[in-house]
Amino acid sequence: MQGNGSDGMDADVIVVGGGPVGLMLAGELRLAGVRPLVLERHAEVGHSPNANGLGGQIVELLRYRGLLHRFAAVALDPDPEIPGYPFGGMHLDLSRLSDPPLKGLRLQHPSVDRLLAERAVELGAEIRHGHRVVGVEQDDHAVTARVEGPDGTRSVTARFLVGCDGAHSRVRGMAGIAFPGVTYPDVHRLAEVALHPSVTVHENGDLDVPGHGSVEAGFTRGEHGVFAMGSTGPGSLMVQTIEDEEGPADDESPMTMAELGASIRRVRGVDLPLGEPRRLSRYRHEARQAETYRAGRVLLAGDAAHVLPATGIARSVGMLDAVNLAWKLGAEVRGRAPAGLLDSYHRERRHAGARAMLQSQAQVALRRGLDGAADALRELFQELLQDEAPSRRLAAMVSGSDVRYPPPGPGPGPGPGVGVGEGGRRHELAGRFVPDLVLRGADGTTTSVAELLRRARPVLLVLADRPELHDAVAGWRGRVEVHAATTDDRPADALLVRPDAHVAWAAAVGEPGTTAVPTLRESLATWFGAG
Repeated sequence: MQGNGSDGMDADVIVVGGGPVGLMLAGELRLAGVRPLVLERHAEVGHSPNANGLGGQIVELLRYRGLLHRFAAVALDPDPEIPGYPFGGMHLDLSRLSDPPLKGLRLQHPSVDRLLAERAVELGAEIRHGHRVVGVEQDDHAVTARVEGPDGTRSVTARFLVGCDGAHSRVRGMAGIAFPGVTYPDVHRLAEVALHPSVTVHENGDLDVPGHGSVEAGFTRGEHGVFAMGSTGPGSLMVQTIEDEEGPADDESPMTMAELGASIRRVRGVDLPLGEPRRLSRYRHEARQAETYRAGRVLLAGDAAHVLPATGIARSVGMLDAVNLAWKLGAEVRGRAPAGLLDSYHRERRHAGARAMLQSQAQVALRRGLDGAADALRELFQELLQDEAPSRRLAAMVSGSDVRYPPPGPGPGPGPGVGVGEGGRRHELAGRFVPDLVLRGADGTTTSVAELLRRARPVLLVLADRPELHDAVAGWRGRVEVHAATTDDRPADALLVRPDAHVAWAAAVGEPGTTAVPTLRESLATWFGAG
């Protein structure tokens, strides 16, 4: 297990954790041209207990990588458009929005893990199951992990190590990274079950239960907690209870149907007949974020870096951590990274994590209050969600599509001024996920921004007759692909797009070359090294 590479190391990057975040990172690292080794303590793919779907901005990123069709092929519903989303015990109606910013796919466990593992292996990543990391040491040149596996305990070396090992990350603890935050007292019990044959489902989703009568779909609040219920497809129900409980949650023993039934009786006051379970989980919400996403050659991604107190978004945030990190690690390993590039991972993704924390903690406030003031807040909030503008904005926050990376400046990360256009103004697209424009080449062929980003290469997209911009990028031709095209209603004369599909720099329509060329060169040097 030692010294397999030409540099005497076992891998370029050790990835600890073979869940969705670690597997996404492994695939992206291969696209960046480096050798990842994934070490997963479980014996097989598919251990992630909640990997039953994907939602948020990661759905668009997978489409840009040309992978979305794989997930859609095994989805319970291949259409990523979703009609609504639960938010803090209320309903965010997306059906009235044209092109809603929040999309998702429902997949059966363990499809997410399996498809990401297949992709990573196709690209040449190595995944070792049944290997637990029990120690991490680093120096100025390498990281050494002590690993317990089927053949005993050995050491593995690499240039960097990334902890993708979840909320209780051992890597984070061994790296000495603080994880401040709060654990909320409410215990959530969640189950996806088959519809019991004695129960009748009405058109509005309510259930008719023998001996009891109607049980309403959606969220029902009572003095003992919250009960939620809804259909997840023909013959299938999702059932949830939320109760405040003293003492620590039992994370070790699996939840049983008897435990769920007892919780439903306490909260809703009904013996609800339930069919065979397809998924059972018990958890407490926490709101925690690592003080730093990097400690020397050890980095964190996913739940190891942030735990969010709301369901359905953590996976997307974590997988987007991986996409942001991979190309920067690739540049560092290959000796092409400019100063500060790897530090920008913490700067940008901690900002994105803070945005996700903001809206998820707002959900806690909406969900937990049980007095009249809390009822009034929920009623007012639901009224606001009848209007398109707040609904669209909230959907963008939940999906993560509203994230705009802060401009490079003082502190960790690349230097100042990048992405700033004429008059010192930052272009509205700088720092954002690039829109998928339809592009027409000089020969009449068409392509799209998404197709250009499938190989995770940086792209300079010139959308106007700007020969001075072609000349400006000459020193970076081996590292940056240049495409000239036209598009309807072009948002800029040119866009410099990073491998993670975010805009590094943009030239405003009609911006003079005297300002566009210097800032383009500065941006190229900041993100991709000297020309």
